[in-house]
Amino acid sequence: MGVGWAATSEDLKRQRLRGNWSAGREGLARLDGVRAAERSDTVLFVVYDGVRLLDVTGPLEVFTVANEHGGTYRPVVASPDGRDVVSSAGLRLGADVALPEVTGPIGTLVVPGAPDWQATAADRPLLDQVRRLAAGSSRTASVCAGAFTLAAAGLLDGRRVTTHWDLADQLAAHFPAVTVDADPIFIADGRVITSAGITAGIDLTLALVEADLGPETARTVARQLVVFMQRPGGQSQFSVRAATPSTRHDLLRRVLDTIAADPAQPYDLPGLAALAGVSPRHLGRLFRTELGTTPAGYLDRVRVEAAQGLLERGDDTLDVVARRVGFGSPETMRRTFLRELGITPGAYRSRFRTTGIDEHQSPPATATDGRAVPDADAPGTART
Repeated sequence: MGVGWAATSEDLKRQRLRGNWSAGREGLARLDGVRAAERSDTVLFVVYDGVRLLDVTGPLEVFTVANEHGGTYRPVVASPDGRDVVSSAGLRLGADVALPEVTGPIGTLVVPGAPDWQATAADRPLLDQVRRLAAGSSRTASVCAGAFTLAAAGLLDGRRVTTHWDLADQLAAHFPAVTVDADPIFIADGRVITSAGITAGIDLTLALVEADLGPETARTVARQLVVFMQRPGGQSQFSVRAATPSTRHDLLRRVLDTIAADPAQPYDLPGLAALAGVSPRHLGRLFRTELGTTPAGYLDRVRVEAAQGLLERGDDTLDVVARRVGFGSPETMRRTFLRELGITPGAYRSRFRTTGIDEHQSPPATATDGRAVPDADAPGTART
């Protein structure tokens, strides 16, 4: 049976909802490179026992809502034998078709993950089907630990990919032919797109909708789902300070803690080395050995993270934010944001603050005294 089988969209929706589940760097954020001009509208979700529930339902809901705003996606849920599956949460998901029966062209193949990724990556019949279906798909996407399934199927060899940050080391260790980057929310490499942990699948799917239907539709979908439209693909999954590995060197930890406590200070290498009681060369060597970066690189990342918090929660001008976190000037902060996140501070603030808001329908923001709030991208302008 091919994906052109004669079931209506309402049939599919009823089947999917039966059982126990009742569903009520800038360039990476735009996936034009994986958009096919004559792409099939079929979106095939590969499900199996133990699949992570939100890996499926998050992206599925994005495509479903997109259809309410001009999209023509045709979601199909396929299991190994066509039977319902039980998710990792214990809730049952209805399947529309068995994987071997899918023979028609596929626009988007979605491979979700599972807590027990080892079992999935060792399931040879499942891997054979994923490999076959990917060959007939315009684009293939994984969510979270779904990257292990793609890697085990040989679909990620030679590609740069991401996954949940807590699984990145294991993915790299088990599949040395794959280049794993634990930092981005999602990565597109050719026709294959991999995303980070769980809710990052929603970010990925919004980016696919934007590539297919345009930014206005994607913003409308994000608004209806009350989610951020959209986290940049290159945005870090986690806090740089929380992600910093423990170090055997107390003197290095002293430097890291000092920077984290007050990133706005005008640190320089000689001063940090003096704090640690070592030479600048030795401190640089410790940073490279223990953290894989330089003192300046670590300081930039901490300052970017501090600036992100101020941009998300406060109304300070970019000039003030830059000074408060130690960049000194909006231009320095802008260059560092572009290098680290692939997005400008003004665009970062705008995206966060316009979560779920259609910028073409919302009135301009005003201050309490009635004055219009200037453009966030203009350095030094007041946000009152």
